[in-house]
Amino acid sequence: MEKLSSEKADLEKITGSIERITFHSEETGFCVLRIKMLGVSKPITLVGKALNLHEGETVQAAGQWKLNKKHGQQFEAEELTLVQPNTIAGIKKYLSSGLIKGIGDHFANVLVKAFGEQVFEIIEQHPQRLKKLPGIGKKRMAQILKSFQEQKSIRSIMVFLQSHGVSTGRAVRIYKTYGDTAIEKVKENPYRLSQEVYGIGFKLADELAQRLGISKDSLIRAQAGIHYVLQKFSEEGHCGIRYKNLIYQANKLLEISGDIIAKAIQIETQEKRLAEDTIGEDKCIFLMSLYHAEKDIAQQLKKLQWGEPVWGTIDAEKAIPWVETKTKLQLSSSQKEAVKTVLKNKVSVITGGPGVGKTTIVNSIIKIVKAKGVNVGLCAPTGRAAKRLSETTGFEAKTIHRLLEYSPQEHAFKRNSFNPLNLDFLIIDETSMLDIPLMFYLIKAIPDHAACLLVGDVDQLPSVGPGAFLKDCINSQKIACVFLTEIFRQASNSQIILNAHLINEGKMPQITAKENELGDFYFIEEEDPELIQKKIIHLVTSRIPERFHFDPVQSVQVLTPMHRSGLGAQALNIALQEKLNGRSEPKIQRFGYTFAPGDKIIQNVNDYEKEVFNGDIGIIRSIDVQGQLIDIQFDQRLVSYDFSDLDKISLAYAISIHKSQGSEYPAVVIPLATQHYVMLARNLLYTAVTRGKKLVILIGQAKAIKIAVKNAQSTRRLTKLKEWIS
Repeated sequence: MEKLSSEKADLEKITGSIERITFHSEETGFCVLRIKMLGVSKPITLVGKALNLHEGETVQAAGQWKLNKKHGQQFEAEELTLVQPNTIAGIKKYLSSGLIKGIGDHFANVLVKAFGEQVFEIIEQHPQRLKKLPGIGKKRMAQILKSFQEQKSIRSIMVFLQSHGVSTGRAVRIYKTYGDTAIEKVKENPYRLSQEVYGIGFKLADELAQRLGISKDSLIRAQAGIHYVLQKFSEEGHCGIRYKNLIYQANKLLEISGDIIAKAIQIETQEKRLAEDTIGEDKCIFLMSLYHAEKDIAQQLKKLQWGEPVWGTIDAEKAIPWVETKTKLQLSSSQKEAVKTVLKNKVSVITGGPGVGKTTIVNSIIKIVKAKGVNVGLCAPTGRAAKRLSETTGFEAKTIHRLLEYSPQEHAFKRNSFNPLNLDFLIIDETSMLDIPLMFYLIKAIPDHAACLLVGDVDQLPSVGPGAFLKDCINSQKIACVFLTEIFRQASNSQIILNAHLINEGKMPQITAKENELGDFYFIEEEDPELIQKKIIHLVTSRIPERFHFDPVQSVQVLTPMHRSGLGAQALNIALQEKLNGRSEPKIQRFGYTFAPGDKIIQNVNDYEKEVFNGDIGIIRSIDVQGQLIDIQFDQRLVSYDFSDLDKISLAYAISIHKSQGSEYPAVVIPLATQHYVMLARNLLYTAVTRGKKLVILIGQAKAIKIAVKNAQSTRRLTKLKEWIS
């Protein structure tokens, strides 16, 4: 058993089993534990840091006894690590903690009763004896042995990493990434963890590096810090950063001299991990992957523009009356011009808000080109957007990931420039959502002879990922573009659509429906943020279901500008979960959330193996505590999640407006208050309002709505795509 290594000789060392976890912050690792020490009758209080804990585990700690005025005598640990327990009580708690799959409370008792303190030795050396116990068959035994061996294999890695503040779950991922060389690779360059292991950011890697003795002003730290700053900027949507700003931000993060940072940038650009170029007159630095992606997208767009469309020359004066007869719809003059523009160009853009006839134009174009024998493909960035495209066109539409045929075995898309898509004309809907990395993969797979139509609303929020693809295409003025502004008669009956356009024009929405009348757009004014939250809970759980007959979980979505604050997604989720699903069992706590069957959740990262993507919303159907598995239903598909993967999801009774892109909901509730000031922008409010199909309720301060409507200065993303295209 590996002991704690402490450089301070005056630190006392204690060992004991965790009786109770009084408090544990998964964010900071701070914990207050009740520990049962050998030979001591009463449990003692231990205060320290550990990022993952289970009752029953044995801890070794190095620290000092201190008298706390409020809580009395307690042991303050400077170093804390977890080891395999060696007492009956500790073993029983450890086995029932869920750490080893296939063993819960019941089988923990069975195993301890049968084998006592030798249980670990039996599992490891005489596993066949497990089969003699009631309820343990081949399947459960295999599950227990596999899980136990995994735990044993990474024991030394866990001890090493936990003594440096890394959680059990993260230790497992590090082991899966690096195998038996994990400790060696971590010691060599701990910063690689932030690049190569999901869930480990720069700050954790930096803390680990400091503990391993890497100097604060080392080049390896400066290089990692630069990548972290660039990564954070890409998460805000930028493809590059101004050189001077990179120096400033890295200096602020690392607290080292600008000369070392400049040297690190030079090395990274020489090693081709970063690129140096200009945006306008400004010298900028780019992550190499984003730099090449933007450049290649521009080149491929130009290549696609060459030559005639595959359908040849179509006489629009004859085609349009023909398609009007087929669809039984009369096209307006602006719609006719849009159809003509698309038929003349291999690459074109149609953009406009809700109710302006984008769907009618797309359906007309599909019918015209299909009559010429053209093989048409349809796709959208999200599952919900693809489903809606299928419903409005009557043709199959796929998500971009499914269209490109992702292979989990190869960790790559099967469709690419060497194996292009089998189509002549690709229609991409919700193009405003498309980030640069995904567009790079998609455009590489479009055959050179094919035509491409980009459909989207450029006034919505830009993509969650880096880039401003649709806006850059339009602003380049090198791609044929149709702007639709005319609201059609059927859509003009909707207050949602009329108000969305008013907001987009910088005007206040008009509220015609009173609270006691049935309408589709309401504003409930309330100044006090606490009362706003209470009213949201009442609206979602009672008022809307009773009056409009919408299911509060399936059909009502709260969309909020921020994650934090009392009106942020986190606080609203906790309150709504308690009201809508508080009695559901079993409950489990992971990564700052409590989950139970029936909870609505959202996926936060792309998971290609599960075919679940950022922004997908699902419902938890079952939780297997012993097997450490959660089954989540996404549309008609059931997907299993290991407990260690639950940092990829969060509750979704309330989600950020950014996360709602590409989705529509029967009813949306949008809180707006001046505490959201930093986020209040016209495109944010416009995007939120256009998510509601049948009902939109704004609730909050009129002043906050005015701020959002007047603020058209959304942050310009630093991208080079427009220049590349031009």
